[in-house]
Amino acid sequence: MTADDDSAVLRSFLLGLAEALNAASESVDRIRDIMNEVSRAYGRDDTDFVVLPTAIVIETGSGPSAHVALRSSAVATFRFDQIAALYQLVGEARSASVDPADAIRRLNEIGAMRPGQPWPVRVFGHALLTAGLALLLTPTWQGALVAFGLGAVLGLAKLIRSPTLQLVFPVVAAFGSALAVFLIAPYVPVGDPLRLLIAPLATFLPGGVLTTATMELAAGQMIAGASRLVTGLVQLGLLAFGILAAGTILGVGAESYVPLDQAERLPWWAALGGVLLFAVGNFLHFSAPRRTFGWVLLALVVAYAGQSVGQLVAGPTVSGFIGALAVTPLVLWVSSLRHGAPSQLTFLPAFWLLVPGAAGLVGLTEVVGADGGADDFAAALTSVMSIALGVLLGTALYRFVHRGAEEIAAFHIEMPARVVEAVRPSFWARLVHRVGGARRDTDPSAPRATAPEGVTE
Repeated sequence: MTADDDSAVLRSFLLGLAEALNAASESVDRIRDIMNEVSRAYGRDDTDFVVLPTAIVIETGSGPSAHVALRSSAVATFRFDQIAALYQLVGEARSASVDPADAIRRLNEIGAMRPGQPWPVRVFGHALLTAGLALLLTPTWQGALVAFGLGAVLGLAKLIRSPTLQLVFPVVAAFGSALAVFLIAPYVPVGDPLRLLIAPLATFLPGGVLTTATMELAAGQMIAGASRLVTGLVQLGLLAFGILAAGTILGVGAESYVPLDQAERLPWWAALGGVLLFAVGNFLHFSAPRRTFGWVLLALVVAYAGQSVGQLVAGPTVSGFIGALAVTPLVLWVSSLRHGAPSQLTFLPAFWLLVPGAAGLVGLTEVVGADGGADDFAAALTSVMSIALGVLLGTALYRFVHRGAEEIAAFHIEMPARVVEAVRPSFWARLVHRVGGARRDTDPSAPRATAPEGVTE
């Protein structure tokens, strides 16, 4: 192949890699960092990127020889086994140990990967993670059993692959779950009905989207951050609409939309069982590689412990900050180990466990259904920002300890090479050059200095 063909293949690979990282729920600033590392590894220092959640632009070269490639990124979501395979490819690309053409074929194979678990196991996994989260939110055996049944039904429905269904499925899932919970709650002591609804809807909650959006806004990625923030809030609104529609049909009173105090709770150790069930459910439902289960469980335990300590010390609003601050350096350290796990595999379950989207859904439902709750919704948004701040500070802490203090790059624009060559040296530069030339003339052993091309002495 010619040099132009090689550049075209590399551009195509970089476009596909950025699209895959978007599907792995990576933030756009992190994607740009990875793309810059990969392009430099392949000897291309003249590459620039514009990465958005639904579009990627890549420019290679400069001046008349520059080439621009654009791709509209499909809105897809990778399972954990696909994320693990993707980050293995990223590791090889960072060292340029894989040919770009072969890398494109591997990206296509990752996108077409079949789940590592059969569908009954994946459905059972969704039911387990739902029951585990219910033990954390409403610690009653009856609530956990109801959540397990709803999780199994929704896990089975999620196996249907239809773009049209995916658009309306969150509303349908919230509507059906709310119907079941509101009908059962008067007769079965399930605890707080509104919080129990969060458990079967956990994988629909935009907690990760809202947290990533806040991180991107803090990193200066305004377009990506604002678009993700709006998307997350719309998802919360759709889920709340489904719950309120079910309550309206059943004639549920406004008091049912306000979180209730639970009279009977399970012992404290039930929460540990909930974390374990949540980890096993994520492992089975998202077909995670076996070697990553221990790391995911460790991250969940650290996140829950940090959140529990934060709730005791500073209250529920700041508890997410403590949990995120505790788990972020851990997952980054695990991702740097030779036999560790990619950060996304451990980050995403931890985000769902911290449940920023759950608090937002409760607050939004209270605003509409209970004619109030604006303070609760504001507190929910504050908790989302606190989690994002914990992630940012945890990342900075890890980088400081792992790499040492580094200066943040200032605003700088490179001057084109032909303009730099045409710039005349300053008076002092010419004076030093003349003095140096005179000294070399008096020293026969000194190498002869030549004036820069285009500069007249």
